[in-house]
Amino acid sequence: MKTTETDPITLTVVWNALLSVAEEMGSTLRRTAFSEAVREGDDFSTGVFDAKARLIAQGNFTPGHLGSMPYVIRTVLEYFQPDTLRPGDAIFLNDSFLGSGHFPDCFMASPVFLEKQLVGFVVNTAHHIDVGGAAPGSQRVHGVSEAFQEGLRILPIRLVREGKFDPDLLRMILANVRIPEKVEGDLNAQLNANRAGIERLSNLFEEYGASVLNLAFDDILSVSETRMRDLIAQIPDGLYSFDDCLDDYGPSTEPIRVAVDITVDKSNIEVDFSRSSDQVPAALNSYINYTRAYTVFAVKVFCDALLPQNEGGIRPITTTAREGSFFNPTFPASSGGRATVQIRIFDVINGALSQALPHRAMGAFSHWNNPNIGGTDPRTGKSFVMYDLGFAGYGARARSDGPEALAPVVNCRNIPVEVHEHNNPVRINRVELIPDSGGTGQYRGGCGLRKDIELLADEATITLLGDRHKFAPYGLLGGNPGAKAQTILNPDGAAEALGSKSVHQLKRGDVVSFRLAGAGGYGNPADRDHEAIKRDLADELISPEHARENYGVDLD
Repeated sequence: MKTTETDPITLTVVWNALLSVAEEMGSTLRRTAFSEAVREGDDFSTGVFDAKARLIAQGNFTPGHLGSMPYVIRTVLEYFQPDTLRPGDAIFLNDSFLGSGHFPDCFMASPVFLEKQLVGFVVNTAHHIDVGGAAPGSQRVHGVSEAFQEGLRILPIRLVREGKFDPDLLRMILANVRIPEKVEGDLNAQLNANRAGIERLSNLFEEYGASVLNLAFDDILSVSETRMRDLIAQIPDGLYSFDDCLDDYGPSTEPIRVAVDITVDKSNIEVDFSRSSDQVPAALNSYINYTRAYTVFAVKVFCDALLPQNEGGIRPITTTAREGSFFNPTFPASSGGRATVQIRIFDVINGALSQALPHRAMGAFSHWNNPNIGGTDPRTGKSFVMYDLGFAGYGARARSDGPEALAPVVNCRNIPVEVHEHNNPVRINRVELIPDSGGTGQYRGGCGLRKDIELLADEATITLLGDRHKFAPYGLLGGNPGAKAQTILNPDGAAEALGSKSVHQLKRGDVVSFRLAGAGGYGNPADRDHEAIKRDLADELISPEHARENYGVDLD
């Protein structure tokens, strides 16, 4: 471990204080938010930066935001010179290229001062439930061919001056969204979070002084970089490649090739997506900041999931993709549905690094589900947008089955049924695991999840955002793929199969049944312990027929 210039006790206290600042910002944002996406879904993130725009610490929230943040403050300072910033300012942006890949993710950055000296920044990101555009929720994929169709695009603006929102800018934003009261509530929650962060970080600077803290910041980044390089150096040098596919970018379109080549060279790692498909004429493209975010996350997980997330730990990791490709599109490529790509970024990196570190890899995730349903609520006569998060299984690992109903990589939370039914004209008819869906192996992949949603309004638009309808989650080291996903309209009537990224008009009484894929298995199914098979039968995760056909045993 590198020797630091800051004494160990001070360094430990400062580091834990910085984490506390980021976590308190997150808890403030969650407690004061208006939308289900932020309040229940945890679709937000927080970070602390020094005056040099270096990421020092982050809260334990969404990786897609966290990996994008380091580049956001640099952009802010290109638009606003440091000497033009004042106490109480907040800079706001949501541009896909500059931010985390789609317009709903809105960043708010506030400068922190010690007397009149700029000493750092606090930043938060929140997924706003609607920012306008072609469909409720602003995440329509099919039929959206350029960014200008996706809603409000905001380059860095000084939205808050002297602690108060600029009324003209706020009025413009709220006039262009479907749920202005929730958007305004979440904007206020973002400002609340930054106020909490400013107060805590200012107190830290007052206690220790700028010279001590700036030295501690240098040491934190240096130690983080050294540790990451040491961990990368433990991976055998070489080139590791893996290919997978996304279903398509809308009905009757071609699959999207997701291909990665990872080069490990001593203490450096380069992750190259250049062999992937070209950017597509639909709102699914992954701008480079977003690609970089989940690349850093995946590499960090393989090296040390608990390693501090800051600029130091990011330095040894290089993310590349040819310009104009799906993972580095050029403006005005549309990208509103890019959330569905994040798991596949992890899955292909996982598949590639499984060749070097099989004991740390796992079968592919069951894909998550992020539909948006919008229309007019007959109970209030006002617009509604139901933003849902559906999570199924993790892939099996070298020593354990994949768990069920956990958020993969996105690090969000399930939104309770009661919250959905209270806030939207819907009824959730069932939420249950799907037996026999997990990939078989010595260790079983997590089961898929079924969720049936019934519309109680006269009509509504549903935007689907899922995957794995055509390409099953892979297994590793002899493990088998999980079952494919399905989305079915009116499963108990005139059932109709829907695409994973299509848009449909619903009428009162329609039921949409989401059936998420099962996750991939790990190891040879013939090596599965019979006691584990018995447990699965008792828990109704598999059927007797499944046990006979896939494990060759009859345990009736």
